Amino acid sequence: MSIVQIANVNKNMVYEAGIDALKKMNPKVMSRNPVMFVVEVGFAITLLLSIFPALLGGVSDRGYNVAVSIILFVTIIFSNFAEALAEGRGKAQANSLKKTKQDAKARLLQKDGSVMIVDALQLRKGDIVLVKANDIIPADGEIIEGVAAIDESAITGESASVIKEPGGDFSSVTGGTKVISDFIKVKVGADPGESFLDRMINLVEGAKRQKTPNEIALGTLLISLTIIFILVCTTLVPIASYIQVTLPTATLVALLVCLIPTTIGGLLSAIGIAGMDRVTQFNVIAKSGKSVEAAGDINTIILDNTW
Repeated sequence: MSIVQIANVNKNMVYEAGIDALKKMNPKVMSRNPVMFVVEVGFAITLLLSIFPALLGGVSDRGYNVAVSIILFVTIIFSNFAEALAEGRGKAQANSLKKTKQDAKARLLQKDGSVMIVDALQLRKGDIVLVKANDIIPADGEIIEGVAAIDESAITGESASVIKEPGGDFSSVTGGTKVISDFIKVKVGADPGESFLDRMINLVEGAKRQKTPNEIALGTLLISLTIIFILVCTTLVPIASYIQVTLPTATLVALLVCLIPTTIGGLLSAIGIAGMDRVTQFNVIAKSGKSVEAAGDINTIILDNTW
């Protein structure tokens, strides 16, 4: 893939994340993150004061209210954007796997010995396909003729090619891998929807965003701090009135946002999602954030190769 293509992909991801960030401003969605929900409520109050300066009594500076509203809006957008971008990376991984499958072509061998170019999705169990050098193997199956070097890095992450030949332990091939040299004839062993690539797509799409125990504990702490600082800012109103000092509502809102843990609260979800996405760089598919956190305590892994 060229640098221009990579830039276009990134540009599309950023654009989609920006749209999703605006959609996430729905109060119903924001209520899942109490800290940022408080910021959004503050934004709504200062926005109303920007339009109607005398809404809560007295006269407030319209320009000051607008400035506070803009800062709060940017804070919310950046929080939502970080989360949307992290989610977008996960979707891009599934879409990339789907595209690999949809774009694959196959040389289907007919009974009379002729070759027909078909989409990989049209292959059925028992079909025989011819795969030449630099071709992507269109489906899972067994080699029935030929010897070839196979690049399985897309599946296993191993950069060294593997020699495959009929019979023995090295006769099976996986759809999505690439033939480096020579040619092979492969008997398809799985119908569409049953291949290894299909199972990978289902795993990536089925990964659920579950809060980890540490994230729940941190979230509880952030909510507690937010409630405390709301009470602090609320008590400033009667105190200021007693000493005959006027505190603009926008100032109280700005103070509250500065006091509450906005940065941690805004990025907490994005950090969890990014953790699930990051492990895929090591060819590991995480089905939940909880499993990623638990993996940090694992010292030994025993793999059973039997079926």
